[in-house]
Amino acid sequence: MIVSISDNKITLGHEASISGGHHIRKAIREQGYANVAFVTGTSQIQTLSYLAKSDRIDWSKVNVFLLDEFIGLEKGHKASSTTFLEDHFLSLIKPVGSFHSISSDADKVEETVRTLNETLKSHPLDVAFICIGENGHLAFNDPPANFDTKDPYIVVELETRSRRQQASEGWFDSINDVPKKAITMSVHEILSAKHIICSCPDQRKAKAVASCIFDDITPLSPCAALRISPDARLYLDRQSSKLVFADGRKSL
Repeated sequence: MIVSISDNKITLGHEASISGGHHIRKAIREQGYANVAFVTGTSQIQTLSYLAKSDRIDWSKVNVFLLDEFIGLEKGHKASSTTFLEDHFLSLIKPVGSFHSISSDADKVEETVRTLNETLKSHPLDVAFICIGENGHLAFNDPPANFDTKDPYIVVELETRSRRQQASEGWFDSINDVPKKAITMSVHEILSAKHIICSCPDQRKAKAVASCIFDDITPLSPCAALRISPDARLYLDRQSSKLVFADGRKSL
């Protein structure tokens, strides 16, 4: 895993977008298309903004997937991954080859997961844009994460810390409004991506970043599994990197 530290989140986003854009263009050159997954949330705004400004990517040859989605949200809810990606990225670029959104309809979960799994199995990921949660999760694979499943998408119960993060970021009025279940891309599927771009700014992510770098790779620290990837790049700013010089958590 390669770690890059920028002065601030704006520079971080620019650097991450350059790397991700390079791999998307390379995939298109070599195979005629690129399969790309995106995580959503405030940590991704700068990366997505710079990526959307690139005029060197033929988006009509890019198949877009989401990493996760809450179950039970009404259509258009601001916390929806589909809504976020449309507002902060898809609406800013030319139409993509395909966009495989994740339905949040609680009555169609099995159908949604089955369809997504069939689709993704024939669309191996070239690039995955991800982040690390405050509790060390990847996508919505909260600890203890399922490291055994090979299914591309799974249904998960959300940990309290994960739901609290969603409320503290302002996506919901309170933790009681945050859904307790979600559909998420599995750890195995995320790690199958040829290239992983992890944009992770802000001091609130510092402990999770340290977990990613120093923890044993176990279901209790899902983010540490990034070290298994043959090409994972972790983009940090000065705030999120505060504990990475040696294991800074020991001094807390």
